[in-house]
Amino acid sequence: MNFKIAVLRGDGIGPEIVDESLRVLQAIGGRFGHEFEFVEAYAGGEAWDRYGEHLPAVTLDTCRAADAILKGPFGGPTSELNHPKWSGVETTAILGLRREFDLFMNLRPVVVYPEVVALSPLRPEIVEGADMLIVRELTSGIYFGERGERVVDGQRQVWDTESYTEGEIARITHGAFRVARVRRKHVTLVAKSNILDSSVLWREVLAKIAPEYPDVTHDYLHVDNAAMQIVVNPRQFDVILTNNIFGDILSDEASVLAGSLGMLGSASLNASGFGMYEPIHGSAPDIAGEGKANPIAMILSAAMMLRLSFKLDAEADAVEASVRAALADGLRTPDIAAAGGTLVTTQQMGEAIERGLTANSKQQTAKGGG
Repeated sequence: MNFKIAVLRGDGIGPEIVDESLRVLQAIGGRFGHEFEFVEAYAGGEAWDRYGEHLPAVTLDTCRAADAILKGPFGGPTSELNHPKWSGVETTAILGLRREFDLFMNLRPVVVYPEVVALSPLRPEIVEGADMLIVRELTSGIYFGERGERVVDGQRQVWDTESYTEGEIARITHGAFRVARVRRKHVTLVAKSNILDSSVLWREVLAKIAPEYPDVTHDYLHVDNAAMQIVVNPRQFDVILTNNIFGDILSDEASVLAGSLGMLGSASLNASGFGMYEPIHGSAPDIAGEGKANPIAMILSAAMMLRLSFKLDAEADAVEASVRAALADGLRTPDIAAAGGTLVTTQQMGEAIERGLTANSKQQTAKGGG
């Protein structure tokens, strides 16, 4: 099968980790007989250097012509946030891509790998075996609501607005129940219905939709309780469904369970299955070009692309298995370094995961030839 992928390398460590994900995808293509066409496009700081804007029309055209978007992180040094190159890059480029392609459903899996369980700040007996998926609404809510500023009685007053329609909640709720069906069949809605009217609407919409999925159980937690439960008993969660701002906060909190942001990928999908795939971490400009970045989150994001947009489950399974094999062999980038492990560079980790795929391919060929 042939697939066209729009590649946005991003800023900071972005180009380094994206290169390793492309290496792995090429190995998958060779092993399973697929052709991946990588079409480079520019957004973020790199686009500013080329076009004087963060999300040029030519980039959007490239993305529209692709089957999926593979994206590195955007952003520059904190000391330069007010520089035109970096000012507003997240609002313009990241939110712009989400809005343009209606990428309303964000999936963030949090899996604690046995090989690195000791890196979690929580005790192993708490986090071992944790495997949750946070389903976050991504194109509505307070990040996209009305905002403004005015002067009242000589003082500045600013506001942001949390707003949802029934339809916006319904489509993400259906999505959460559908993914729960292929996992452990449980959805936990997280909101704040004792205070917020918008959260009451989330509960009402879920109550109407849940009967359509009789094989999936569900429950509800206030967001403050959920934040506590994630660190007290993370294994209780299967699929967490929540709004934009709560999902943003909870997914970052849950990421510490895995020991490093460098281990976690994500997918953002629209109703047709078109998606943008990216790591959950930032651009880390302080280590850019030093070979210290962990490419696993980017590689696992590519695996999610294979599974969700291209429906290539066996290929995604192969990538995830090769990642686990590299970790089992003791290979560690600095963020997951541990006593007894072998410290490797960004490229060396990518090459090891690639070797795992090509070695298995050769073994299968040898068996077939017998």
